[in-house]
Amino acid sequence: MLNDLKPYAYTADEEDALKKFRNYFHFPQLNGKPVLYFTGNSLGLQPVKTADFVKKELEKWAEYGVEGHFKTDKPWFDYHKHAKNGLIHLTGGLASEVTAMNALSVNLQLLLVSFYRPKGKKTKIMIESGAFPSDQYAIETQVKWHGLDTEKNIIELTPRPKERTLRTEDILAKIQEHKNELALVMLGGVNYYTGQYFDIPTITQKAQSVGAFCGWDLAHTIGNLPLELHNWNVDFAVWCSYKYLNSGPGGVGGAFVHQKHHQSDMMRLAGWWGYEEKTRFQMKKGFLPEKSVDAWQLSNASILPLAAHLASLQIFMEADIYKLREKSEKLTKFLEQVIQTINQEIGAGIEIITPENPAERGAQLSLIMKKNGKKVFEGLQEQNIIADWREPDVIRIAPVPLYNSFVDILKFGEILKQVSINLN
Repeated sequence: MLNDLKPYAYTADEEDALKKFRNYFHFPQLNGKPVLYFTGNSLGLQPVKTADFVKKELEKWAEYGVEGHFKTDKPWFDYHKHAKNGLIHLTGGLASEVTAMNALSVNLQLLLVSFYRPKGKKTKIMIESGAFPSDQYAIETQVKWHGLDTEKNIIELTPRPKERTLRTEDILAKIQEHKNELALVMLGGVNYYTGQYFDIPTITQKAQSVGAFCGWDLAHTIGNLPLELHNWNVDFAVWCSYKYLNSGPGGVGGAFVHQKHHQSDMMRLAGWWGYEEKTRFQMKKGFLPEKSVDAWQLSNASILPLAAHLASLQIFMEADIYKLREKSEKLTKFLEQVIQTINQEIGAGIEIITPENPAERGAQLSLIMKKNGKKVFEGLQEQNIIADWREPDVIRIAPVPLYNSFVDILKFGEILKQVSINLN
């Protein structure tokens, strides 16, 4: 019975060492009532201090005008560097390997220019089937850009029959199978639909062992799980900041390029802000890149979105991603228990397609609703639950450890149970 889970939920919240961070965020209201918010995997909540960070830059703009680029406490000229400490903590990259810039899909295209260089027989890109559409489109256009056939040069990884997610051994076997033709392996760290977390170090090592580059879309991974991109020898990665990083709708993206590539003369699309910093204002012909990931920058930073980004990164530095991950595993385990209890009580027929192993999932469970799926989702909305619907039959629930609680999950279960009963 769900009632039997109440003592655990309230005790877990009381003993939660991270519970104070819930107060660091604004919670939306619908119809004058607070919501239960489970869509941090789509848009994170706004930190309370975001407005102060943005307001400060607006005041500098008003007071200094163009001189704000150099004559303030955090000059805009290198403002993006203030994000590096937070990104180092979240990615496990070096300062020279991480930067905040552009948007995710822009960064992906920029890095694909450098890391997808088909030559001879090595022309193929490997991607998971059902990857987020932006990744699919980026891969398609890059293949076409090189005058190649997408049907022949894009390898899609699909689960085994009657399975919902990919097995690591199958990914490795597929890489081995195509070792002579493979130029790049490009996967999402966490699949947006199933919530599966891939074995980044193992897959990266295998791809590189057959002479392919390995890149990762970390949109659903950064701020969700601890990463060690430098030690894992990842070639490149990109991400957005508006999901688990809580940096605002359309917030600034980010990129990682391993230091082993910083001294190379690999092809890139060059921009002024990627030019060597110390001589940038000499305005000389001939692109001279920074010897870091900053060489992939195109334009000077968008300061207001970066200010919002810094407000959130400050919270992660205080909370610690490893402690957040520990809580996250407990939250999803409890959510799993709640769903199983509902199935036992009322035969709701809800299937969890996210891997059962906590090491293979982040802060998300994807639920296949076998009965009245869309109506159940709409019923949840009517009860002030903000979740996410994905066609044809999946509700994604993301209990974010920074601001979701165990009681949130319990209340969600109680409402889900009642909505399901009402529809039968």
